[in-house]
Amino acid sequence: MADNNERENIFTLTDEEGNESEFELIGEMKIDEEDYLALIPMDGDEDEYVILKVTVDENGEELLVTIDDDDEFDRVADAFEDQFMDECDLDERYVENEEDGEQ
Repeated sequence: MADNNERENIFTLTDEEGNESEFELIGEMKIDEEDYLALIPMDGDEDEYVILKVTVDENGEELLVTIDDDDEFDRVADAFEDQFMDECDLDERYVENEEDGEQ
C-alpha cells in the first residue's frame, strides 16, 4: 500500500514537448502574496532543483509555471537558498547534539 502522505509530495509535470517527469516537493514559500514551490526531479540529480510559481487558471485550477522575470526568480531563489541553509544548519546542530549525547 502506498503512503498517501508521501504521494502528496510528488508532482507529475509535463514540459512543452509533452514529456512527463515526476518531481518531489522539497519546499514551499509565499513571497509578496505569491506562492512558490521548490521541486527536485525524482530521476535526476538531488543537488539540482526547480522553482515554480503557483498560479490559477480561468477555471480556478492551480497551475505550476516557470518564473520568466529574472528579478523575481533571483529574489525567490535567494529566499529558498536561505531556507535550505537554515534547515541544514538545524540538521547539523541536531546531529552534533546527538553525538554529544544531548537531544
